[in-house]
Amino acid sequence: MRKITTQDLEAIAIGSTVLGTGGGGDPYIGKLMAQNAIEQFGEVPLLDPEEVPDDTLIVPVAAFGAPVILLEKLFNGKEALAAFEMMEKYLGEKIFATMPAEAGGLNGVIPFAVAAEKNIPIIDADGMGRAYPRLEMVTFTLYDIPASPITQADEKGNRSIYHTINNVWGETMVGSTVIPMGGSCFIACYPMSGKQMKEAAVRNVISKAQKLGLAIGEAKQKGISPLNNLLSAGDGKLIFKGKIIDVNVQTDGRWNKGICRLEGLEGYAGQQMQLDFQNEFLIATSGEKVIASVPDLITVLDLETAEPLTIESLQYGYRLNVIAMPCDEKWKSKAGIALGGPSAFGYDSPYVPI
Repeated sequence: MRKITTQDLEAIAIGSTVLGTGGGGDPYIGKLMAQNAIEQFGEVPLLDPEEVPDDTLIVPVAAFGAPVILLEKLFNGKEALAAFEMMEKYLGEKIFATMPAEAGGLNGVIPFAVAAEKNIPIIDADGMGRAYPRLEMVTFTLYDIPASPITQADEKGNRSIYHTINNVWGETMVGSTVIPMGGSCFIACYPMSGKQMKEAAVRNVISKAQKLGLAIGEAKQKGISPLNNLLSAGDGKLIFKGKIIDVNVQTDGRWNKGICRLEGLEGYAGQQMQLDFQNEFLIATSGEKVIASVPDLITVLDLETAEPLTIESLQYGYRLNVIAMPCDEKWKSKAGIALGGPSAFGYDSPYVPI
């Protein structure tokens, strides 16, 4: 166990955005909310999964909706806590700890605000090891852990509780109400025991996010390549270097969908790459060749600083490095590829690990 400080959150927010593969929401507001909560209520204990007793109750908390909406529709700061406390009241049991549902961006840091205010620990784990656009696309589903009950809260004070027949229906039901809520809300979901968490979660994600964030920051201080330092820290691979020549982002329900096209620079001059996305980057192709795809991670970085960029921030002319990192081993199983691989998003190409 170690305590997470406001300074630690700086690196965790950057690293979570790297792991978010273009999605998960811009972490800036979430980081400020978490830092404010830590300043007010104290530092948050970060627990290794093995430190969690088997018979305790664990509940992840997350923002839910279209990330682009969060650029204009701000939170009031109480939605995540409201959803979390609804779950505790509904189950009639004290929640021992929380954790991110996904590692990406905003959702990598928001749970710290809840943990600080509730004076509970955060577990160094999540349900993806990255970000995914759908509620059922978590390793918890692979281990038959129900998403229900799901509690939902928005900034206006609306509250809902869902019991669904499976996790896909959880996505459908919450997704149908988030639109009239203004496109974003907070949820608590996948209540599980410590024993279930140890089996189903992707471990050490918060520590990994912090390691990636520090790799970028320390490289700048030492005057070395932040890209190379990041690739080394994340076991990543540079797959393209280029300039955006076209980007089309459309909000479809609660998703940012579209395509980003890049024209090669330097060693990639004369080549082009296409990045398809649905909240997160799904597949990277050059001509007819698939270079990388889900469940592996595809992330774009500023060409000079290696700062990770979310999809809603991309603009024509941006110069980027495109990197890929291997997914957690849980996603490489037959069930994992079926749930979060290319075919889950309608692509015919098989998953080929980077």
